Amino acid sequence: MAASPQSVSLLGRHNRLVLDDMLATLVVDGYLLAEDAKQVRMGSRSGRSTVELHPLVLVANAKLPNQRDPGRPLSLEALTEWLARQAQLPYLKIDPMKINVAAVTQVVSRAYAERHRILPVAATAGEVTFATCEPFDNGWAADLSQMIRRDVKRVVSNPIDINRYLAEFYGVQRSIQLAQDAKGLGTPSGILNFEQLLELGKSGEVGADDRHVVHIVDWLLQYAFEQRASDIHLEPRRDAGLMRFRIDGVMHKVFELPPPVMTAVTARIKILSRMDVAEKRRPQDGRIKTRSSAGREVELRISTMPTAFGEKVVMRIFDPDIVAKDFSQLGFSVEEDAAWRSMVERPHGIVLVTGPTGSGKTTTLYSTLKHLATPELNVCTVEDPIEMVSPEFNQMQVQPAIDLDFAMGVRTLLRQDPDIIMVGEIRDLETAQMAVQASLTGHLVLSTLHTNDAPSAITRLLDLGVAHYLIQSTLTGVVAQRLVRTLCPHCKQETGQDAHEWTALTHGWSVPLPEKVFKPVGCLECRNTGFMGRTGIYEMLPLSARLRGLISSQLDLGHFGHAALAEGMRPLRISAAAQVARGVTTVQEVLTVIPPIEHGAV
Repeated sequence: MAASPQSVSLLGRHNRLVLDDMLATLVVDGYLLAEDAKQVRMGSRSGRSTVELHPLVLVANAKLPNQRDPGRPLSLEALTEWLARQAQLPYLKIDPMKINVAAVTQVVSRAYAERHRILPVAATAGEVTFATCEPFDNGWAADLSQMIRRDVKRVVSNPIDINRYLAEFYGVQRSIQLAQDAKGLGTPSGILNFEQLLELGKSGEVGADDRHVVHIVDWLLQYAFEQRASDIHLEPRRDAGLMRFRIDGVMHKVFELPPPVMTAVTARIKILSRMDVAEKRRPQDGRIKTRSSAGREVELRISTMPTAFGEKVVMRIFDPDIVAKDFSQLGFSVEEDAAWRSMVERPHGIVLVTGPTGSGKTTTLYSTLKHLATPELNVCTVEDPIEMVSPEFNQMQVQPAIDLDFAMGVRTLLRQDPDIIMVGEIRDLETAQMAVQASLTGHLVLSTLHTNDAPSAITRLLDLGVAHYLIQSTLTGVVAQRLVRTLCPHCKQETGQDAHEWTALTHGWSVPLPEKVFKPVGCLECRNTGFMGRTGIYEMLPLSARLRGLISSQLDLGHFGHAALAEGMRPLRISAAAQVARGVTTVQEVLTVIPPIEHGAV
């Protein structure tokens, strides 16, 4: 929508935006009532502080109704988009994940950016893009273009984001530079002797690089929490180390660090997670407990691995609000919820959760244990490693160095008067036999296996060497699961269903095409991916008397699978089809995670 000449002249008659002019234009354009504008004007005059707020922020803080969009307040983003239209400039919601911070902060100094309230957001050989919240103050653009000998492009962004990222980008980049320069590490080939730095710290002399490395690590962790990352990857390379986040299962490049600074950041993280800083040849594991900016306790599990250019670090983030959920938040349908409860709310038996790494097994087990753990019960776990420390459980970690494996752990737990035992994973015959023994002696055992579907868990136990009659008498049920990205509720759009895709998903099942299906679009809320968060799809296999009778040492998996279907088991793809029909996800997303159809598969 093009701006009217009157609007532009009114807003642009001063270099900087003036609240009175902006309110008058909002009234003329039909966004505000005259009475509401008067209220904002009077409030700004009576509550004027030493810090001048941007006019957009003053109006947004009043939370006034948007007359163009009844029922919703006039938000800062809506006002920023309106201002961009008035100035006939592109609007940009700043996404820090898409900005090369090292490149843009080299274009202009922090002092210059702060003076003109601008933020460089993209830089190429011929053009630099600046975000501004003062689109009519453009005198700097021509001068700057001559100085940097590149074209200057302006976009409009909200003032809070500009101020925040201006401080963050330049602050982090300065910390990186100072950390690099403090010990004479100006060249990328330099190697940071971080052990010496630590010795200085112990003697009371705080090195400049130490302080800046601390700042970089603190920023990295808080940034990851804000971006809903599940994992942080620090990957050393010859020329520049990479920082990457995994968000909703997809990797995103975040930042590049000079190799010496990457080495220092790695060492800082190893100190925080109580690892041996001097040992760089062997993999190590550790954990950090910290708080997010919202005040929630967050656990991080740290793993290091030696590579050609240094130690690679992966930090897995365990937010208690994400790892332990109510059953309703796991993605269970009403039928799946009932089936799962019938399996885990028994006094004894073995319940297995199967799926590949990253399919949500840990979340399902922790959420189940949280549901089952009451003051009357003794809940014990043996894990490798402990994913998340919880006050409701008694948790033991496997220690291979002292021969404390899963089997020894379960054997120990059986002498601890447990009611419920969770075994991190059944990997070998001895662990499987101890789980069976625990079940036979009246305990509920929860554990995981790595199989593609639920019926395959039976053959996996047989392959490990567990006697078929023991499986018959102890196994209560198996659940196979996957995680799929869920459509962003703010921007998903209804679309026509592709019958061919639907047939590929349902594979011979007579599942009618849903009346409504949705497609991803992309908006500010979901970082233009079209997806926000993930949910589970499940294949529930409760073992009925008939299915138990089919378990033998020479089990025919195909026959057993068809019998399970006849008993009411719904395969993963049909559970997924139900999620598509409910508008939760898409067929294309589901087809990327479910196992392919094999000959004779169900």
